Amino acid sequence: MPTRFAVRIRDNRYIGRLPSGVGENAFIDQAEAMDYREIITLEPGKRGGKPCIRGMRITVYDVLSYLASGMTPDEILADFPYLTADDISACLSYAADRERLTRFAA
Repeated sequence: MPTRFAVRIRDNRYIGRLPSGVGENAFIDQAEAMDYREIITLEPGKRGGKPCIRGMRITVYDVLSYLASGMTPDEILADFPYLTADDISACLSYAADRERLTRFAA
């Protein structure tokens, strides 16, 4: 079964692999939020307490920086075979929640 995940970004465009049958330039009205709490872990003694994936030593920041540098999710999965498409989606969902909850001092 092919990798299937999608995350909404600006203008309802999605990144990542879309569900089968959805065209490359498709617009999807609503993204389902992933429950990342079972995937993203925080342990004080591991990687300085940064959020990690499933207790491993790879952080959310690592995955986000790979995506920001231009790597595709499929390239990340090929380079890190112990990761899953759900892990990448969980990183994006975690980052979106952190951004949503960020408050600025006035």
